[in-house]
Amino acid sequence: MLFPYACHPGHSRGRLHPANPSALRDAFARDRDRIVHSSGFRRLKHKTQVFVAPDGDHFRTRLTHSLEVAQIGRVMAKALGVHEALTEAICLAHDLGHPPFGHVGEDALNVAMADYGGFDHNAHTLRVLCTLESAYAAHDGLNLSWEVLEGLAKHNGPVTAPTWALQEIDTAFPLDLETHASLEAQIAALADDIAYDNHDFEDGLRAGLFSLDQALEVDAVRENWEAVRARYPDAPQDRLIAEMKRRQIGLMVEDVLRETKSLLAALSPRTAGDIRGAGRQTAAFSAPMAAAEREIKSFLYANMYHHPASIRPRDRAAALVGQLFEDISRTSARLPESWEATLPAENPARARHIGDFIAGMTDRYAQRFGGELQLEG
Repeated sequence: MLFPYACHPGHSRGRLHPANPSALRDAFARDRDRIVHSSGFRRLKHKTQVFVAPDGDHFRTRLTHSLEVAQIGRVMAKALGVHEALTEAICLAHDLGHPPFGHVGEDALNVAMADYGGFDHNAHTLRVLCTLESAYAAHDGLNLSWEVLEGLAKHNGPVTAPTWALQEIDTAFPLDLETHASLEAQIAALADDIAYDNHDFEDGLRAGLFSLDQALEVDAVRENWEAVRARYPDAPQDRLIAEMKRRQIGLMVEDVLRETKSLLAALSPRTAGDIRGAGRQTAAFSAPMAAAEREIKSFLYANMYHHPASIRPRDRAAALVGQLFEDISRTSARLPESWEATLPAENPARARHIGDFIAGMTDRYAQRFGGELQLEG
């Protein structure tokens, strides 16, 4: 049962291209399924979450991260009475615009494309879904509902300075970028934070980038660890760490639900439009949990994301992305036939086309393609 402030598929603003309704699924469930079956979603299997081309089978990739975000988002959406499939669709698609090698690949591609409008993975997610996916004979893109695209564009809040890629989408199908997003999209953003705070923490411990003793210097981690040890005094450390991760996710989810219900009670929204027009986020952590979450993030940046063992492969990955753009720009014949055939003659369209090609690469394809260019050069 949906609450009045939820996005109702029957009241959707529709799709850019008219489509017959499905007899089996509502519009948002159909969008979720289109995302799951897309080629961009499959490629997330071999795209960096934290570790570049990880050797360990248990480290997260963009695909497993997206699935974990969707699970957390779905639970919160159900508890708050909003549309689960819409929340899940936004969660599953939120990282589709990431190029190979994660944020370092994004930064390198942004530098390479600086003269042509730059590169931003959030905007590129919309470009993938609306332009680059080609599963339909009648139109480009997946032709998703307005609410999914709006949620992806604004899940981190209103967009006041859209990049060229997002401007193109917004011109074709206006997304009201100046307002806040639906509650479903706001939930998806928090699910993303909860997932990577806890799962990156687990991966960092597993990889030996920091020790448990170092992690216990973080107040929230120490309090959680002490609670788990008190409950399971005889359990081995690896199980206690897993229990600590599960407990922390639960604490964060419960905090979001309490705080969001309080904010909803104060706002008394009667429609999804009231959520968009509230002038602030309606789904949120409480102030104490937000402070604890920032502390966890600060620890991960200092001890994991900026660890020398993480930086060295990322430096090589950044150099590879920059070299790929330079080499393909110079020798466009190296593009696959379908990409070469549609390569524009003039910039910025030409450079953006090359950027689209590189952004779609998996880590291992980028490494292989880069090696082939070096051999042929």
